[in-house]
Amino acid sequence: MSGSGGIEPELSALLEDSVEDLYDNAPCGYVSTLLDGTIVKINATLLRWLGLERDAVVGRTSFPDLLTVGGRIYYETHFAPLLHMQGEVGGVALELRAAEGTRLPVLLTSAVKTDAGGKAQLIRTTVFAARDRRTYEEELLRAREQAERERDRAQRLARVLQQTLLPPVLPEVPGMQAAAYYHPASRDQVGGDFYDLFPLPGDTWGFFLGDVSGKGENAAVVTSLIRYTLRGAAVFDPDPVSVLAHLNSVLYQASEGRYPRFCTVICGSVRPDGDGAVLTLAGGGHTPALVFRADGTSSLLHLRGGQLVGALPEARFVTAEIRLGPGDAVLLYTDGLTEARTGADSWYSEEDLRDELGGLAPATAPGVVEAVIRVLEDLGDGVEDDTALLALSVPALDGDRA
Repeated sequence: MSGSGGIEPELSALLEDSVEDLYDNAPCGYVSTLLDGTIVKINATLLRWLGLERDAVVGRTSFPDLLTVGGRIYYETHFAPLLHMQGEVGGVALELRAAEGTRLPVLLTSAVKTDAGGKAQLIRTTVFAARDRRTYEEELLRAREQAERERDRAQRLARVLQQTLLPPVLPEVPGMQAAAYYHPASRDQVGGDFYDLFPLPGDTWGFFLGDVSGKGENAAVVTSLIRYTLRGAAVFDPDPVSVLAHLNSVLYQASEGRYPRFCTVICGSVRPDGDGAVLTLAGGGHTPALVFRADGTSSLLHLRGGQLVGALPEARFVTAEIRLGPGDAVLLYTDGLTEARTGADSWYSEEDLRDELGGLAPATAPGVVEAVIRVLEDLGDGVEDDTALLALSVPALDGDRA
């Protein structure tokens, strides 16, 4: 062996000369963009895949513009907010548009490049050609393709996007029942109501339900940001007040220089306790929870004093703790229900809901949600805003069942 470090001179020279070639002709695509998405560097592999010329792309094209319609919606409502929060996102399946009109399924991995002071400078993205699709992306793609073939394309696409902002199914909580429902007030716009239920360490479960200001694309972006933030914050510190405080900071900082981003939220944790469960809740300007007891009584759990999340740099949140025993349940809901019109100058109220659902004994989460769905059906066109429902209950003892 000869040369530095025992490497043949010819091989050493080859390695030194091939750095740029390795980037440009790698078996995967590379693209670097400014923070607004403008492409500043792209390798020959990706240009070849897409049938594009370098001069027509660099400095002239935004990376999201290379995506299909469905892919761009997913990028702006899911991928970009997550990248903004954690600095990197890996293995996301999307589709790029080639020059000849074909679609190229790819897997994207992106990372934010920062300077020595931690300030974001560029976004670096690696693009892998992919044929295998996750079930979720396949369903989204099929729905988008079907929508393009039909005149109700906008309605179908809005519905699919709304579903991506909600959990497809609720997990099973040991010793409890859970049920949820989403009532869209419009088929043409994506709403900003959201809910979730997820496991936390220590035999505890986290949950939240809320309502983002506004509708449409902006509301979808904020909703996605909120869900990721709440889940991440709850895993780091499950205290509901700390979770809301973290969300408040994220939303307030994200709204500077852009459209306002704020919401009402009620979040909490539930922990099995003997034959029941203990719920800790925190409220940020949200409607009161409705508590059902096994004896048929019901009451509104007000968290008065809790402020909107994201509207102020330092918001105040209020907490409460309740215990559910066998046959008890709690219902969380958004104000699309309690602000429904019942006349020219009258609205359905929280007290109306409490009185109408009174007498459910023993109360079950599915039974409570089914009862509220009937209320929504009776209110009909009076429901002018989306409504989200999330109910939790403790099964009644065998001797107490009706």
